[in-house]
Amino acid sequence: MGLFSRLGTLIRSNINELINKAEDPEKMLNQVLVDMKQQLVEAKKQVAVAIADEKRIKKQYEQEAAKAADWEKKAMLAIRAGDENLARAALARKSEHDEVAQALKEQWEAQKLSVEQLKGALRGLDAKIEEAKRKRNILVSRQKRAEAQRTINETLQGINSTSAFDTFERMSDRVTQLEAEAEATSEMGGALVESSLESQFRALEASSVDDQLEALKQKMALSAASSAPKQIGGDVGRAPEPPAAPPSEEDIKASEIDAQLEELKKKLSAT
Repeated sequence: MGLFSRLGTLIRSNINELINKAEDPEKMLNQVLVDMKQQLVEAKKQVAVAIADEKRIKKQYEQEAAKAADWEKKAMLAIRAGDENLARAALARKSEHDEVAQALKEQWEAQKLSVEQLKGALRGLDAKIEEAKRKRNILVSRQKRAEAQRTINETLQGINSTSAFDTFERMSDRVTQLEAEAEATSEMGGALVESSLESQFRALEASSVDDQLEALKQKMALSAASSAPKQIGGDVGRAPEPPAAPPSEEDIKASEIDAQLEELKKKLSAT
């Protein structure tokens, strides 16, 4: 029996847990409000019926009271006429209507009191519904905050997990490797450019050396020509003549005048 009892307890606890998980506070509270509003509608119907009964009983009471008053007037009329038997008959009918009127009056007063109680209960139910609405709004707000906080906590737990940080660490190492490869490629490109520049400068230096060597050769050739032995003959011992200077402008003009003078002399001789 103990085993079956424990199994029953376990089953009930599991069922209660499933029910608790299935219960959504917002939906449950909304359903409670719907039920309360339906109760309010039914209560209003009952109050309306009670009010109608109270009015109906009051009207009946007023009618019986009016009939009693009317028979009292008839009895007074019979007395004035001197007919006491008729007056007694009229008073008997008045008494009957008075009894009915008194019973209706008591019933009306009881119904009126009941209606007032029902109205008070109706106002109380309406106030409870309004209070339930306010509590529903507060509880739903608390539920939303709790759910949001739970979602944030679960997200933070996922972010704070080791796998997430391992991924960041692995990606950091990968980015570092890519940066190193980029720097290596840049250095290789710079080395190639440097090598090309150095080869160009070496070519320029070689060309400059060749030019200097050719100039040196020319200088040595001129020096050898100037130190060669003098020629035998009339030119021996005579220094070479300096090159003739070009005629000046005045010499040119003088030559032109001399030519014109000779031409004039020829003309004179011919005449």
